[in-house]
Amino acid sequence: MAVPRKKTSPAKRGMRRAHDFLTAASYAECANCGEPRRPHHVCASCGHYGDREVVAPKAAVEEIDDEAA
Repeated sequence: MAVPRKKTSPAKRGMRRAHDFLTAASYAECANCGEPRRPHHVCASCGHYGDREVVAPKAAVEEIDDEAA
């Protein structure tokens, strides 16, 4: 079984861990409504992806649900 000969110094440990941090999520502005959204994701507020609507917006879905009830 392999056993280290010397204790790893705090500097060496820190250099190894230099890239272990988390990065903040990036956001882009929706071209249709201007709300922030994740890149390559459908906009949650207007339902657009690129230049076309692929999902009904949240407000329209809520209105349909209210009318059915």
